[in-house]
Amino acid sequence: MKIVIFGASGKTGSLAVEQALELGHQVTAYVRRSGAVSQQHPNLKILIGELNDSSSLSEAIKGADACISTLGGASLTKHAAEVATGIENIIKTMELTGVSRFIYLSSIGTGESRYFMGPIMRFFIVDLMLRVPMADHTANERRLAASKLQWTVVKPGSLTDGPKTGNLKHGSEKIMLKGSPKISRANVAAFMLAQLTDSTYVKKAAWLYE
Repeated sequence: MKIVIFGASGKTGSLAVEQALELGHQVTAYVRRSGAVSQQHPNLKILIGELNDSSSLSEAIKGADACISTLGGASLTKHAAEVATGIENIIKTMELTGVSRFIYLSSIGTGESRYFMGPIMRFFIVDLMLRVPMADHTANERRLAASKLQWTVVKPGSLTDGPKTGNLKHGSEKIMLKGSPKISRANVAAFMLAQLTDSTYVKKAAWLYE
């Protein structure tokens, strides 16, 4: 498949690029600066552009089978306005170019999933420590829900640098979590890529943890 990965230079995004290439996909890594992606592969195209650059976005997305976003803000205290605008622009460009499959990396704790946590963890993690990024992801999820895309929102627990094991739990129903569930970025990347050929969570949010 031809896929575009936004956030390809980040910890989870770089793993998604690596695993996608291993699976034989043709990958376009959309990044803001030259040298942001270190991988080299015949099936990898690196496209440099801003998230508000409609021409570059169209070049990246047109003709693709799917887009993946692992974008997120760099601050715990300031809203990532450029990412929010970027997601809006990606959605608009996908709709204009007829590319419908979008897999978006969010987090457990956004939207209604904040109630999957007990009151103490919910207060410290969702309402205190990660209040701003959680609010940003929640707003982006609403943008996706209002779109015409075949979207899937992936909501992992706390991310670790552990290996890809394939040992994970996932679902879309309401659950009650104990403590602060974790999952490796490698497992998250693998799960996101698996959604390219799986319709189970189309227009749904999937939680996952190890």
